[in-house]
Amino acid sequence: MPAEDGGAEALQRELEARVRAVVGASSWWERHGVDCAILALSLLVLPAGFLCLRSHNVLVFALGIAILGVSHSTLTVKGSHLATHGALTESKRWSKIWALFFVEVCTAFTAEYARYGHVKMHHGYTNVLGLGDSSTWRLPLLNRYVYMFLAPLLIPVITPLVAFERLRTMPPRGALRSLALMGLGLYSHYWLLRRVSAFRSAGSALLCMFATRALLAHPYLHVNIFQHIGLPMFSLDTKPRRIHMMSLGVLNLPRLPLLDWAFGHSIISCHVEHHLFPSLSDNMCLKVQPVVSQFLREKQLPYNQDSYLARFRLFLSRYEELMVQAPPITELVGLQ
Repeated sequence: MPAEDGGAEALQRELEARVRAVVGASSWWERHGVDCAILALSLLVLPAGFLCLRSHNVLVFALGIAILGVSHSTLTVKGSHLATHGALTESKRWSKIWALFFVEVCTAFTAEYARYGHVKMHHGYTNVLGLGDSSTWRLPLLNRYVYMFLAPLLIPVITPLVAFERLRTMPPRGALRSLALMGLGLYSHYWLLRRVSAFRSAGSALLCMFATRALLAHPYLHVNIFQHIGLPMFSLDTKPRRIHMMSLGVLNLPRLPLLDWAFGHSIISCHVEHHLFPSLSDNMCLKVQPVVSQFLREKQLPYNQDSYLARFRLFLSRYEELMVQAPPITELVGLQ
């Protein structure tokens, strides 16, 4: 093993020991309970959201849209993300059950492909071109304004369509299970709007489904590109060791209360910590953040942070370079 690799491994082990000490001293509530409570609350407020949509008062109706939209994002983004990483529970069986519920029933996507694309590829090859480089979010045919302002509205429609297309490559038993669970989630949403919210037509119910599922689609797309694209990119042959790859290729956004709640700290303000320790819950990522940030700075490693507005301006001004042209491979002198 080259000396540089040995040094990187030693750094990784030292950081893991520090983080393990914090996790070991934390209660179940801190490790899992806080995030489970947020997800449970999101489920419990759903009846209030559906009932608000019965009102003819514009403000009450808008409140219903807001409740359902934020709850939907919390269950589908935060819930699916944590469940895919097995961060909601220490039980492997329950981890699988929660992944099926949050990814397939709530999100209308396949748990198998979510795990493969996100955990195996994106986390395993973060910012490695052609593998985990977030290229699934790049749509070179679109101009910057269409991409940043209009394309996010397609996410609620594209997600189940992509999932249905990928069912063809799955074993029949798994495909039928995923199809049944995704169908259950979509039909339940529609049925509740017709029966509880009293929408008179199928079209109005479907339009409301779209509105609630697209409520936070813009920040969802934005944060997925802000936190990786534009940072160093690597080739498979010359990618750095794990601690260097994650400190160089991942960026944290500042605390944003609504997005922290709906998407989770590990996606917003603790993304560096999440990539270094993907099995930690959102609350634990937040708790170990001071340890991780202090360690990286102490060892003179990058700890990338930037504001949502600054990244938004960056992508608008450098859209062609970042989202259309192939990004250059970073030369990592001294790290290989």
